[in-house]
Amino acid sequence: MAKVKVFVPYGAVGLNCTEEAFKAGLSMKPDIISSDAGSTDSGPYYLGSGHGKYSTSDVKRDLKRMVLGAHELGIPMTIGSAGTCGSDEGVDTAYALIKEICEEAGISKKIARIYSQQNPELIKQKYREGKISALHGAPVISERTFEECSTIVALLGAEAYEEAFKKGADIIIGGRSTDTAVIAAYPLLKGCDPASSWHAAKTVECGGVCTDAGLQGGVFMEVDDKGFTIFSVQPGTTVSPYSVSAHMIYENSNPIQLTEPGIQIDTSNSTYTALSETSVRVEGTTISEIPYTLKLEGSGPVGYQTVSMAGIRDRHVMQDPTAWVDAVSEAGMEKLERVGIPRDSYHFWLRPYGYNGVSGMDVPKDYVPNEIMMMLTVTAATQEMATQICKAFNPLLLHHNIFEDKPMPSYGFIFSPAEIERGAIYEFKLYHTVSVDSPLELVRIDYATV
Repeated sequence: MAKVKVFVPYGAVGLNCTEEAFKAGLSMKPDIISSDAGSTDSGPYYLGSGHGKYSTSDVKRDLKRMVLGAHELGIPMTIGSAGTCGSDEGVDTAYALIKEICEEAGISKKIARIYSQQNPELIKQKYREGKISALHGAPVISERTFEECSTIVALLGAEAYEEAFKKGADIIIGGRSTDTAVIAAYPLLKGCDPASSWHAAKTVECGGVCTDAGLQGGVFMEVDDKGFTIFSVQPGTTVSPYSVSAHMIYENSNPIQLTEPGIQIDTSNSTYTALSETSVRVEGTTISEIPYTLKLEGSGPVGYQTVSMAGIRDRHVMQDPTAWVDAVSEAGMEKLERVGIPRDSYHFWLRPYGYNGVSGMDVPKDYVPNEIMMMLTVTAATQEMATQICKAFNPLLLHHNIFEDKPMPSYGFIFSPAEIERGAIYEFKLYHTVSVDSPLELVRIDYATV
């Protein structure tokens, strides 16, 4: 009977897990150590810029434990969506760190780098051929959209990882991938039940989140030809049928079905059985084939931003903060028009945090905050213009008076200088799928022994 044991130490490489959890995971003798390494959760900047979210030192720490732990047991390791966004830069950065780790430890490994960043012209051609489809909520696109994206990635399925395993890779660094593909690939390659391989990978994609240990607890899965078992790893923690089944809801619009490249699993008849406080058995998941598509994610720059923040405790302003926001907004736009800066050449918002800055919704009439933080955010075509506009608002944020019978007030800027330049900002532009003739059509794989 095919059986594969997978240790997933991190919900994302760079998030860390406890030393006790990592040692416990190794002691369970996994056949492979796998972890997702990225996401678009933190917004379009990381994809658009190609840069990683986590610090290099944190990523190297996590990778080092994986590399040395896998070497100690003589097993392979994989990471997917390297460098947060899975760009070519993310893959190459992870490769450089792993190469450094191997050299420092004096060990030799065959490393596969799987690239999933796309040439905009190639994806534009797919668009012309009618092979790109919008997902629910996707923006309307044209051929120009692909030129506006600074980075486009196609989320890898399991096949690219299986191909690298077949070529003898000890370590696989994947570009942008589905969170499950990087974990499901090895059980699939070894002949485990496909439905269970995908369902198990979905369950453990965020590490210990499917247990009561949380992000830093790690998790362990065992897949065979009938189902899978989830084990909590962090000493003293538990896992339950509820915590295992609930993870199908995470980042998934359908709590029963999960769609991946070329397949869809269905958990309608899945059973979740507690074997102990630290293990849950799952069986009954089914799978069906669907047309093979890859999800496209694209992001591009849309301007430059400068922000300024002021704290206000004035009891008169607190009676109706939106009146002050409206007055300052109008005074700022009029001031800018007088110096020749038209209203349609920039975008700004002024939000009262501590009142309704998060939601923008109406608040109860009897709610009077004790204090609020006014945040001004200005977006313009250049950094210089964004900062110039922010500076024009500066005296208004500090002194604007909306009460005729009151002397001029003074509020407090949070920082000095008051303006903080955020640099280029980005926007998601693609949330689509692309049809391919083969799973490896848009994939590039490089091998090196270090």
